[in-house]
This record gives sequence, C-alpha cells and structure tokens, in this order.
Amino acid sequence: MSGMSEKNASPLLSPREAELEEEVAQLRKALTQTRSELRDILGANNSIAAALFRSEERLRLIIDTIPAQISYFDKDQIYRYANKGYSNWFDLPKSEVIGSPIVKVIGEENYNTIRPYILRALAGETVTHEYTIERQGASVDARSTLVPEIGPDGVPVGCFEFSFDVTETRHMQAVLAQAQKMEAIGQLTGGVAHDFNNLLTIISGNLSLLQERHAREAHIRELVEPALQAASRGAQLVRGLLSFSRQQPLKPVVVNLGRLVADMKPLIRHSLPSSIQFDVDVAANDLYLCVDPGQLESALLNFALNARDAMPEGGCLTLKVRPDILDENTARALKLAPGAYALIEVSDTGSGMNAATMRKVFDPFFTTKGFGRGSGLGLSMIYGFAQQSGGAVSVASTPGKGSRFTLMLPPAPPGSIEERPPAEQAPANATPGTLVLLVEDDRSVRQVVRKQLRDLGYAVLEAENGNQATEILEQVDDVAILLTDIIMPGGVNGRELARRALKLRPELHVVLMSGYEEQAALSQSEMPDLCLIGKPFSKRELSRALISQRGPNL
Repeated sequence: MSGMSEKNASPLLSPREAELEEEVAQLRKALTQTRSELRDILGANNSIAAALFRSEERLRLIIDTIPAQISYFDKDQIYRYANKGYSNWFDLPKSEVIGSPIVKVIGEENYNTIRPYILRALAGETVTHEYTIERQGASVDARSTLVPEIGPDGVPVGCFEFSFDVTETRHMQAVLAQAQKMEAIGQLTGGVAHDFNNLLTIISGNLSLLQERHAREAHIRELVEPALQAASRGAQLVRGLLSFSRQQPLKPVVVNLGRLVADMKPLIRHSLPSSIQFDVDVAANDLYLCVDPGQLESALLNFALNARDAMPEGGCLTLKVRPDILDENTARALKLAPGAYALIEVSDTGSGMNAATMRKVFDPFFTTKGFGRGSGLGLSMIYGFAQQSGGAVSVASTPGKGSRFTLMLPPAPPGSIEERPPAEQAPANATPGTLVLLVEDDRSVRQVVRKQLRDLGYAVLEAENGNQATEILEQVDDVAILLTDIIMPGGVNGRELARRALKLRPELHVVLMSGYEEQAALSQSEMPDLCLIGKPFSKRELSRALISQRGPNL
C-alpha cells in the first residue's frame, strides 16, 4: 500500500518552480481578461464608427437637402466643398465643383458681379449681398452671406458661402408693392372722384346749356365744343383711375368671345393706318365669357391703339383668341387658379420695350408717348378690368422686335348662352309740370341740374341736405320724383333719404346721383330697383333716368 502511494504521487516542486507556475497562471488569466476587454473595446469602436458614419450621413443629407446653396473656398478662390444644392445651382456634379476655381464654375460674367464681395470676405469681413446672375439661360435673383474662416495666426484662410434663391421672394415683393400701389391709388381716386365729377358736372352742364341756347352762333360753338370734349376726357380719366384701382363697377353678361371680336374687327381696322396689316385668328367659336362687354371692347381697342403707336412706319398687328389650360406654376405666377382660360393675344412688330419699361407698363399715367398723345391709362384700365374679371394680363417684349400682350379671362360656366342687351329706346317726354325734388349739397351743381330739369319741362323744388328734403316730402304731397345725390353732409346721405322717402311715399320715383360709381353700385345692391345716374351726365341721360319705369322701389 505504501509502495503504491509513493509511485503515483506528483514529484515535489521547488519553491522557485511553484512561484513561476503561479505567475504563468496569473499571466494567462490577465491575458484572457485583456483579450475580452479588447474585444469589448473593438466592439465599442465599431459602434462608435457606425454611429459617426450615420451621423455624417445625416449631416450630409441635411446639408444637401436644406433650401440653401453652401460652399467653401480657400484663399486662392478654389472650391474645397460644395453641397448638392450648390452644385445643382450651376448644373454641375460635385466632383467638377470641388477643386475648381470660382470663375470656372460660375462663369466670368457672374464672377465679375460678385468679385468685390469675395475680396472683402477674404480680407476678413462677413458680407451679405444680393445680386442677379444668369443661370441656365435665365436671370436668377440670389442673396449670399460670405463668412471668412480665420486661421491660428489671425489671417483668413478661406470662406464659407451660404446662398439662397430669392427670385420668388422678389416676385412676391413686387406683387405686394403693386397691390399696395393699387390700394393707394384706389383710396386717392375714391377720395377725389366725387368732388372731381361734381366739378365736371358744373362745367359740362353749363357748357351744354350754353351750346343749346346759342346753337346757331358759330363763334360760340367753336369755344364750347372743345371745352365739352375736354370735360368728357376728364370724366374718362376718373373712370380710368377707378378701373385701374378696381373700383369701377362692372356689368358682366355672358358673351361669345369670337362674335365680340368679329364685331370689333371693323372698328379696329378703321383705327389703323393702311401701312399696318391686321390679322385675326379665332381658334374656337364657342368660347363664352362672363364679362363686361364694354370694358372688353375697350381693352381690345386700347391694345390696338398702343400697337399702332408702336409701329409708326407700319407693320403687322395680330389678334388671336384661343382656349388654354394654365398649369399650377403658370397660374401661381399670375396669381390665378389653375385651369381653363380664354386667351386673347395681341402682338405687333413694333419698337418693343426693354425690361424697365415692361415693369411700369401697367402703371397709371406711365407712357412713352409724347406730350398730348395719351393719358397713360389705357393699359392700366385693362389691368384693372382683368383683375376685376378674375383674370390677368401679361406682356412679353423685346426691343426692336415687337410686343405681345396676353389677356387671360375665365370662361363662363358650361352651357352658358350669350346675353344680348335689349335695344335702347328713346326716353318718353316728361309730363309738363311734374314736380321734382332736387337734393344736392353743392350749390353750383344744384344750379346746373335745376336748369336741366326746367329745360326738360319739370317743376323743381330744392334741398341742400337730407333733413331738409325729408321735411319737404312730409309737407308737399305733389312731389313725384326724388332726385338726390348720394354723398351728402348732415348725417342723412342719399341712401338713407331714399329709405325715408319710400317709407313715406312708396309710389315715389327715386333717382340717385353720384360722382363716385362705387357708392352708386353699393346703393343699387341695397335697393336694386332704384334708378342710378353717374356724374357728369347729359340732359338726355337725365331725362332717361327720370322717365324710367316707376313703381315701388323696395
């Protein structure tokens, strides 16, 4: 037994050997732990690298998709970075932008435009500037901010560029400015229209009476007729301003556009000299519009007269009518809803216009004609008419190559039938001695209208305000017609007086006078059966209003 134990027992280790063996075991354990830690660290590094990669990808995606053009160029004006927006801005891949000089990427003409700002930025100044460059054959408005990168020694080593396309913004600013200008002109026009038309009523009324009473005296006719024509032009100027500012009431009806153009063709032809060829091309005869036909006819004639003046040596005037569909982008630029429209194109081969002239062509009183050859309101009236009718007007022109105006108007609803106005009938004669109550706060206007009424055979009572007129109506039962101005002081205007009068006397015939047609239109919308007459008016127009169909007005 003892012999077997001795045979199987491990040989005894010396102390040194035992110590070495313990150290080896500890080293193996440490190595195993280190390998494990290294594996953990490697995994963490891989995770960090993946996270960094994802972060870089996100950052690249953000920088490439934000609505800005970002680049970096060094002090030698060599691009060292460009985002996707910047390379697309010049229709180049990034590889052709990075490493290339600025002038090579953007072109020499564009470079000369922005070079002063680049030099200021490379001198250490942060610069923001706006400019216009040519890009892919079109002019583009841009705003850029240049931020210099300063090196450790305080010297600029390069520059970051942040650019934005502000073409649409500038367009919107121009549209807003135009709208504000129209509003200001509208307020001004509304403020002076009533008073100015009162003055014209006095002038034209007295001149007409003078002309009638001295019809056989040639020397008086020679003085009166030009003055009457001048007064008529003054009234047209007021109507033109009201039309531009969209305060001229329209009378829309359904019209066949092809037939209206055909009816206008002889008038336009006679307005042109024989040196101008006039062509009409109507692509569709079933285009119906719901517009004021008088305003549309005036627009076509104004287009033709402007084209005539642009071709003093002769040329060709073409009027085209066609249906079209405006896509979303085109409609947005014109501030219209996309969809179907009728297009009226008037083009000439005349002198054309530059960009500066085109920007002002629809402004009231702007004209390139000599003194006395035009008021500058023709095209602005068309602009106002188009806006009021739910359409738009545009112009394209090149100096020396003519101009093309395009009037876009929405079609009438499907199935619409043209509305023909009834034939105008001559007014009947007044019943002698019919009593008219004339209410007008302006003494001079009242005198003129009183003379016209007496010439027409009417007896006249006068009041200078609504309160006086109410007292007369309460006391005088023989008043058959109330002829009153709309805008009057004293707290009772023409509309309120009409209500009072019709409450007292439902059978009374009420005629409203106004020098401001928007006020007249408002009165008619409130009491549609009232008869309206705009100042200045002729004696014949007054007669027609006074003998119009009478009866209950409410």
